[in-house]
Amino acid sequence: MKELVIGIDIGGTFTKFGIVDSEGNIYAEGSTPTDPFEYVHDYLAALCSEIKKQESTIKEPFKIIGVGIGAPNGNFHKGTIENAANLRWKGIIPFADLFKKYYNVPVKLTNDANAAALGEMVYGNARGMRDFIMITLGTGLGSGLVVNGDLVYGHDGFAGEIGHVNVKKNGRKCGCGNRGCLETYVSAPGIKRTVFELMADDHLGSHLVNYSFAELTSETIYEAAKMNDPLALKAFDITAQILGAKLADSVAHTSPQAIFLFGGLAKSGSYILEPTQKYMEESLMGAFKNKVQLLQSGLMDKNAAILGAGALIWKDSVA
Repeated sequence: MKELVIGIDIGGTFTKFGIVDSEGNIYAEGSTPTDPFEYVHDYLAALCSEIKKQESTIKEPFKIIGVGIGAPNGNFHKGTIENAANLRWKGIIPFADLFKKYYNVPVKLTNDANAAALGEMVYGNARGMRDFIMITLGTGLGSGLVVNGDLVYGHDGFAGEIGHVNVKKNGRKCGCGNRGCLETYVSAPGIKRTVFELMADDHLGSHLVNYSFAELTSETIYEAAKMNDPLALKAFDITAQILGAKLADSVAHTSPQAIFLFGGLAKSGSYILEPTQKYMEESLMGAFKNKVQLLQSGLMDKNAAILGAGALIWKDSVA
């Protein structure tokens, strides 16, 4: 009988799920809205109903051996979702325990960036690596630190928040309430803000001047960079400078073999990877120079959210 796990990625608007094996094959998948449900019990009932429907489409005999969940503000130690800003259920939600009422199997929960790091370890380019850092570049900057083959959670379950290290005193306002956080400069919205700050000083003949703030996206900036747009290229260089310096700090903390970039901004490829590597090397102490690879994630074209969540269960069995 085939052993499978359920991988769940909880987003503020939609929840994605899939039923996967240890090789990363997805046997069934689906999604359900997150935000219409004011009460977590109603949400769980709807989610598990959808999962059961997808289970019925699997043709061969199987057994669910565990459930992995990636969630905003997910606490691995407690299996809780704690005061997530983009979810309607406030306070501390004992999510893993509540889920066990529907599936009497091991249920593990962590935040989405940690899940992505596990996905990279089990299914991606970090297979065989015991020390690496995962950086997710989307609407924010998430991170997962893997040391000696294990994720670093810290005493409270929230270690490794590289996106909220400070890069500029009294800098840009962050959704966490602080100012100057890394993710306000290095993320899809961050590079957009950089473009408009540059444009206010000198548009450099860029055609990006034709876009409103609402219209401009990181994808548009990438396409402009490919056409040698001077403003887009400068924005990527500034973004890489900031990211490279902070990754050098992280290298000093954990001495990783590699750092992986994942997410929308990481799809810019060499426009973000090459200058970031250069600026990181400039900031590294001598003992670390030319030792740390900066690579694109191996999960870029896969359903990384589902695979990463499922890897919470598979990690120990394939390590």
